Amino acid sequence: MHYLAEGLRLPTNGLDYTILAIYFVVVLGIGFAARASVKTSLDFFLSGRSLPAWVTGLAFVAANLGATEILGMAATGAQYGVAVVHWYWIGAIPAMVFLGLVMMPFYYRSKVRSVPEFLLQRFDRSAHLLSSILFAFAAILIAGVNLYALSIVVEALLGWPQWVAIVVAGLFVLVYITIGGLSSAIYNEVLQFFVILAALIPLTLLGLKRVGGWDGLTGSLEKSHGSDFLSAWGGTGIGDANPLGANWLTIILGLGFVLSFGYWTTNFAEVQRALSAKNLSAARRTPLIAAFPKIFIVFIVMIPGLVAAVLVPKIGTSGSDLTYNDAIPLLMQELLPNGVLGIAVTGLLAAFMAGMAANVSSFNTVFTTDIWARYVKQGRSDAYYLRFGRLITAVGVLASIGTAFIAASFSNIMSYLQTLFSFFNVPMFVVFIIGMFWKRASMKSGVWGLIAGTTAAMINYFWIYKQGVIDIPTDQGANFVSAIVGFVAGAVVMVVVTLFTAPKPEAELAGLVYGTESPDAVEAPDEGDDAWYRKPALLGWGAIALAALCYLPYSV
Repeated sequence: MHYLAEGLRLPTNGLDYTILAIYFVVVLGIGFAARASVKTSLDFFLSGRSLPAWVTGLAFVAANLGATEILGMAATGAQYGVAVVHWYWIGAIPAMVFLGLVMMPFYYRSKVRSVPEFLLQRFDRSAHLLSSILFAFAAILIAGVNLYALSIVVEALLGWPQWVAIVVAGLFVLVYITIGGLSSAIYNEVLQFFVILAALIPLTLLGLKRVGGWDGLTGSLEKSHGSDFLSAWGGTGIGDANPLGANWLTIILGLGFVLSFGYWTTNFAEVQRALSAKNLSAARRTPLIAAFPKIFIVFIVMIPGLVAAVLVPKIGTSGSDLTYNDAIPLLMQELLPNGVLGIAVTGLLAAFMAGMAANVSSFNTVFTTDIWARYVKQGRSDAYYLRFGRLITAVGVLASIGTAFIAASFSNIMSYLQTLFSFFNVPMFVVFIIGMFWKRASMKSGVWGLIAGTTAAMINYFWIYKQGVIDIPTDQGANFVSAIVGFVAGAVVMVVVTLFTAPKPEAELAGLVYGTESPDAVEAPDEGDDAWYRKPALLGWGAIALAALCYLPYSV
């Protein structure tokens, strides 16, 4: 990611800094308040499985409101136009619905504390250990992305040195997660969700007003960028050239299926929020409740990017010192008065801290329960694992500070994250999906599927794309192709290995494969009436239908 332009320094005053200080005090206050509920390791890592669906649902979507959502998606809107809606209505909603309706019963009823632990039950220790290591590594890298994004924004907007912003934000996340565990992270994410909306909604409305409303915005963009800029599918025919560097097939398969399902259904930073729900019904509704605000969040990140493309026609071009990543800070400087400016800066900090906290809290769970307690120090007391969980949280934050500087070597945050997802989430997804729907999949096929998927995705990106073996126009297009290659390679290897190795005994597959029922699966009854909003199927299909309706204005 390029450094934000030096001319974007915001005219902040005492009121803006007061709002920022109040937010940090409240964040720490939530952490100390949550401390009283942390008595066991289950309380620390999964909030004692006691939270209501509306809390876990908002935390689920807030955990994703990090660097990609705020800077990355606005930059994508400024660069590619309304094609950014693909990352929401194709690249998120269907996978979130699938997670709630199909996969959460497997996760929740098996009583696992993490996503890799499910692979231990379905496959074997080698698949479990490899997936745990891969996820822990990816979580630290992604947490570092959020810290780095925060630092460059704070440096450009407020004048703080990058290292100061990284250390201060990292320490705040460390304090409230170490003290209050996952409950502190989740309740802070609920707060951060509303703070982020309070920051982005005024920016969107004032931006539209500046360019003459929606009609003025679309009229200006059609003249300067062409009609395809305002169409989600314009120029995506196979063989056609378009700025996104992807055709409809790679968008649907690479983004809509492989990357999307790989992220939303196996990324423990998200799934952990649903696993902390009070019962299975609440766990299933968590991603479905999150899907509804997710449908509309695209507008408050896309429209500022489009407005920036109108106000600064040369943004992102070789003749300008402003990159596409400057879209949000540029509008903050141009449009927001003091006070509202303080809320906007607080919203940006909240977004980056939410993304970092989600990954750190999932990292400490996986490292403690799946690596340390399983392979290093077995059979210790619960109090020991609780203390170790707090210790490894500090290690995770320090490691994230280090990986924040790795992120600085990449030219675009969004491309970097999509690359990480194709390397780590996609192979895990193919192992999950085959293991959950094919009883014959052998115990050894899991680990070899992970190795093959990860290796194939890396070979496609670093050799076939980077070395120019096959011409792929953009990093985004390469990530879509890498995801497809990793998925196919993992699936083929799993099938081949299964043909030559023994399957898991059928008696051990109860509750782990679709169509089988765990003998001890008992769901606590949900409180309240039998209203429609308590029915996961209706929520899920409603979210998909609403997303499809939103697509109509941008389909041609």
